[in-house]
Amino acid sequence: MAVFIRSVSGVLIILVMIGLGYVLSRRGWFDDQAPKLIARLVTQIALPAYMISTITTKFSATTLKETLPDLRFPVLSMLIMFGLSIIAFHLFRINPKHRGLFESMFLNSNTVFVGLPVNEALFGPKSLPFVLVYYMANTTFFWTLGVYLIQRDGQGVSQFNLKTTLQKIFSPPLLGFIVGVILVLLNIQLPHWIMQDFQYVGGLTIPLSMIFIGTAIAGAGLQNIRVNRDSLGILLGRFIVAPVLMGCLVLPTGMPLLMKQVFILQAAMPVMTNAPVVSKLYHADSDYAAIMVTETTLLSLVVIPILMVIVQHVA
Repeated sequence: MAVFIRSVSGVLIILVMIGLGYVLSRRGWFDDQAPKLIARLVTQIALPAYMISTITTKFSATTLKETLPDLRFPVLSMLIMFGLSIIAFHLFRINPKHRGLFESMFLNSNTVFVGLPVNEALFGPKSLPFVLVYYMANTTFFWTLGVYLIQRDGQGVSQFNLKTTLQKIFSPPLLGFIVGVILVLLNIQLPHWIMQDFQYVGGLTIPLSMIFIGTAIAGAGLQNIRVNRDSLGILLGRFIVAPVLMGCLVLPTGMPLLMKQVFILQAAMPVMTNAPVVSKLYHADSDYAAIMVTETTLLSLVVIPILMVIVQHVA
C-alpha cells in the first residue's frame, strides 16, 4: 500500500504541473510559438545543464562504469518491439496511411519530457543514470529507425540522411550526458560558480517539461480523444507489451533493483512528443500523432502507479 501511495503522490506532482500548462494554454497565455520555445529551452539549455550538474555531483566513475554496459537491455527490447510492431500492424489492421507512424510510436517512448520527471518524483536523483542509459538507446532508435518509418508515411520516398541523423542523435541532452560522464571519469572538477549555474538552469527541466506537456494536450484537444484500432494498438504496445517485454529481459538478471524498476517504467512511458513534429515535417498524419501523444500521456498517469505496485512485488 505504501508503494501505491508513493507512486500516486509522484504522479500527482507531475499532474499538477501538467494541469498548470494546460490551464494557462487554454486561457491564452501561450501563442503558437510558445510550446516550441519551451521545448527548445528544455532540450537545448536546461536538460544538458541538468545532466552535467547531476552526473558530476551524484555519481562516481565506478558507478558509471558499472551502469553503461546495461545499455544492451533497452537496445534489445527496442529491436524486439520493432518486430512486434510489424505484427501488431497486421493484427490490428491499422490504416495503411498510418503504418510508419504506428510502428514508430509502438516502438519509442517519451523518456525525457515524461520519463525523467516521473522517475525523479518516484525515486529521486539516484535514478538518473539508469534513466539516461535508456534515453541513449531510445533517442538513437527514434532519430534513425523511427524517423525513417514516419517519412515512409509522408509524401515522397524515404531517404536516410547521415549528417542530419547524427545531429539529431548527438543532440544537446546527449552531449550534456557525454560531457558529464567524461568529467566524472577524468575526475575533472569545474569551478563552483559554473556548477551553480548548471544547477540553477538544470532546475528548469522538470517544471518546463510538464508545462510543455500541458500545452501539447491543450493543443491536441481533449475532445479529439477516441479509441479505435489505430489507437488501441499503440495503447497496448506502450503500456502492456513494452513493460512486460522489458520485465522479462531484466527481472532474471542480477542488476540493481532500482535499475530494473527504472527500465520497466521507461519502457511504459507515453508516445514521443517529437512524433507530431516529425510527422508534420514529412507530411504524415500529424493529427494522429498528436492525439496519440495526448491519449498515452493522460493514460500513463493511471498506469504508472499500478505498474509500480506490480514491479515492486515481482522484482
